[in-house]
Amino acid sequence: MSDPAKVVTACILVIGNEILSGRTRDSNIQYLATELGKLGVQVRECRVIPDIEATVVATVNEVRKKFDYVFTTGGIGPTHDDITADCIAKAFGVGISEHPEAVARMTRHYGDPALFTPARRRMARVPHGGILVDNPVSVAPGFQMENVFTFAGIPKVAEAMFQSMKHRLVGGDPVLSRTVRTNLPEGIIAEPLGALQKRYEDIDIGSYPAFRGGKPSVSLVLRGTDDARLVVATSELMATLRGMNGEAEEFVA
Repeated sequence: MSDPAKVVTACILVIGNEILSGRTRDSNIQYLATELGKLGVQVRECRVIPDIEATVVATVNEVRKKFDYVFTTGGIGPTHDDITADCIAKAFGVGISEHPEAVARMTRHYGDPALFTPARRRMARVPHGGILVDNPVSVAPGFQMENVFTFAGIPKVAEAMFQSMKHRLVGGDPVLSRTVRTNLPEGIIAEPLGALQKRYEDIDIGSYPAFRGGKPSVSLVLRGTDDARLVVATSELMATLRGMNGEAEEFVA
């Protein structure tokens, strides 16, 4: 009997009124979830919350106890509504002040002291005990507090920050996936699909309808950590679909 899979979990918190209002489209969740998956870290929750101190503090304290890792994006810029760093400090019960190394990096970056304005200096503030997360794009760093990583909201910056710190993460067994595409509608395949899921409780089976070439299509995605089990379940699924006179085309991801 094989050893149980090592599961490492994460939560992504997107912080910002601009996301909730619809003004700004978030792309950080998709990027982080994809990259974390490659490292064997399974994103179990994603939340979008407003720039309200009590909400941020309470949410951070909730999820940092619930998941192995927490990643926050947004709210560490130079303006008055950038309150994430202060909220993280409050969540951990520590003070916050300018980090000497952050100040040194930003001083070198801006060169002219007049350009390193008081507003920009706010981005050098880090909760006490925080470890800097490098920012190869615009220098002002993110930071790590225990299992909580705080990134900027700008996608290119958040992506660069993640790449600079991902070596700090310890993942579990990577989640593998296989996709089977069929022309049979969900209403027809729902019952046999449910039966298959009961036989393979260790595999997550999802059904995603769409239109391809103007015709109905369903992608059936099987996810799990045991490739041999995935192969068997996928073969059984394809045989079932073909037995119903449907198409069954496999894609491996």
